Amino acid sequence: MMMNLFSSFDPTSNFNVSLNWMSTFIGLMIIPSMFWMIPSRIIFFWNKIIKTLHLEFKILLGLNKSQGSTLIFISLFSIILFNNFLGLFPYIFTSTSHMTMTLSLALPLWLTFMIYGWLNNTIHMLAHLVPQGTPGILMPFMVCIETISNLIRPGTLAIRLSANMIAGHLLMTLLGNTGPMMSIYMLNFLVIVQILLLTLESAVAMIQSYVFAILSTLYSSEVNYVNT
Repeated sequence: MMMNLFSSFDPTSNFNVSLNWMSTFIGLMIIPSMFWMIPSRIIFFWNKIIKTLHLEFKILLGLNKSQGSTLIFISLFSIILFNNFLGLFPYIFTSTSHMTMTLSLALPLWLTFMIYGWLNNTIHMLAHLVPQGTPGILMPFMVCIETISNLIRPGTLAIRLSANMIAGHLLMTLLGNTGPMMSIYMLNFLVIVQILLLTLESAVAMIQSYVFAILSTLYSSEVNYVNT
């Protein structure tokens, strides 16, 4: 029996070996096969998604001299999408529901953008703290607000992803635990609700991976924008 509502998300160990986080690396065994096996419709579909994301990220970045800059964001989208979908299968640990995973993705990206911007474009980064058209009396307050909003960006990225993954899984867990206490008619209704929730979670898995990647691209474009 669960000690609390969130105990189902705690990493556990089997035979004194923690194998939960190994699910994050399963993609490393699946992705290479795309390059040497006969292309299938799934591979063509995935390549179509990658090309679409590349064009969209390229428009947001607006980089003409740095070819391949979208690769890191496409890879970020891929790994988050893969781990989100893995969490929908029974008995597979959802790594993206933990701040350890999400903050490890968001914090290095944001820190890299900030270091690059402040070292190479210090004056422009300082000017970016005050939006155009701000009255002089409000400038100190706008600097404080912009600084705080900039500092909490990695936290909001990480919390948004983990909270959305936890919320749906937690609702499905709570509804699933009420199954043994229901009648056969209510149990049929519960199965339908669980299927609908699973469909919703599939959509959330795609949307949250896209949101994480697109926001990271926007944060990068701000630094590169002041550089141009």
